Amino acid sequence: MKLARLSQAGRAPVLPMRIELTDAAGSAELIVQRLLRVLPGQRYVGVAQWRGRQVLAKLLVGPKAARHFRRERDGAQLLAEQVAHTPQLLADGMREGEGGWLLFDYLDGAESLWDAWRKVAGQPLLSAAQQAVLAQALTSIAQMHAKGLWQADLHLDNLLHHAGELFIIDGGGVQVETAGKPLSRARVLENLGVFFAQLPAELAPFIEELLVHYLLANGEHALPLEALLGEVERVRKWRLRDYLRKISRDCSLFAAKIGAFGLRVVRRDDETDLQPLLANLDALTEQGHVYKTGGAATVARVELGERPLVVKRYNVKSFAHWLKRFWRPSRAWHSWVEANRLQLLGIATPQPLAVVERRWCWLRGRAYLITEYCSGQDIIARFQAYHDSSPPESDLQALDHLFAALLRERISHGDFKGHNLFWDDHLARWSLIDLDAMQQHTSARRFAKAYARDRARFLRNWPADTRLFKLLNQRIPLTPAVGPAD
Repeated sequence: MKLARLSQAGRAPVLPMRIELTDAAGSAELIVQRLLRVLPGQRYVGVAQWRGRQVLAKLLVGPKAARHFRRERDGAQLLAEQVAHTPQLLADGMREGEGGWLLFDYLDGAESLWDAWRKVAGQPLLSAAQQAVLAQALTSIAQMHAKGLWQADLHLDNLLHHAGELFIIDGGGVQVETAGKPLSRARVLENLGVFFAQLPAELAPFIEELLVHYLLANGEHALPLEALLGEVERVRKWRLRDYLRKISRDCSLFAAKIGAFGLRVVRRDDETDLQPLLANLDALTEQGHVYKTGGAATVARVELGERPLVVKRYNVKSFAHWLKRFWRPSRAWHSWVEANRLQLLGIATPQPLAVVERRWCWLRGRAYLITEYCSGQDIIARFQAYHDSSPPESDLQALDHLFAALLRERISHGDFKGHNLFWDDHLARWSLIDLDAMQQHTSARRFAKAYARDRARFLRNWPADTRLFKLLNQRIPLTPAVGPAD
């Protein structure tokens, strides 16, 4: 096929794709066997065969193809000239009216530093293994900065381990200040802010310690910690706003259909698997293991093949109830937003998979939230044997981390009873459910009041005369102080 036809191929073109490309050595067929990233009608990145060797192919089509091609090619050339380890650009070309292509040496079996980080993310903060991963990343970033380069879209997926070496990839995000000369301090702080903002917020106290790895490779500037922490906080807030915009539109992460007669947003990776459930929501919900029925909500565990899921259906109890609800976002949508917020902030909650609203001329009716099933015990059951003793220290430390995160992010749950807090055996953390009333506060004063209510409700799960109540009352942070200006 011609490259121009790829602009109409959509999100899931039929593989393998055979595309005729012509460079200085003549025409050759590119056979795309596996797609790694797709931006429909614009960018297709995949593993391919070309002239008898395996390559990473970046195919750029559509009206912006020429601009994207130049950016990718220029960035790849800058990396090749200024940085020792980056995949070799084997061939490239641009045809007016068709599109462009860049073919790189494929690093078979490479592991990104993001994959390496996920393997050690559950360890104690700044363990030796975590520090080793971050040290490699910071050293590589420092080497780029020393040559006047930075990656605008800096993340651990752009750093690959292969054959004992660390490679920098993705020239499209590479920008240059003055090639060969160290990056300015302002740009260094800005770019490091992007890097640290993607790491767990609990690592913020260790940023000064981690900077040593950067400064050993690039000591051109003194980096004021306060300014860097300000950049980290600014980027972290931007990332949250940007992500929460994505959860309501069709993009690489989510498949969304929103209109006057319905809303459906599904995590794209799960869209195919969830189709049987989405096509028959009410029947499969009622056939599942029902935990709660009647009234405002029905909650059921549904087996989809061998995969257990939870469906929470928000019912319309009466015409009067509908009059109160039809004009505002459903509780299913609110829970969808808050679950995604928690996940980005690193606070455990069952993975939100899909949200559905029934609508008629934009007027909302029944709504549904689908999440992963959390198989652990709730905190009341898990602490049942410890009313007059102390629970395991690992459980208490996980509770410390949860409350610290809620305080740091100014998040109130709104219904902090014990049945809404589950132990996640896989993560060894407490996981929050039932997020209908959850809120992230901008006002310190309003958060302090909401946190006080959450704390009091949480402690009421146990009799006040038990040793467990007294232990938790001592351990859980008190309501934060609020000044006159807050």
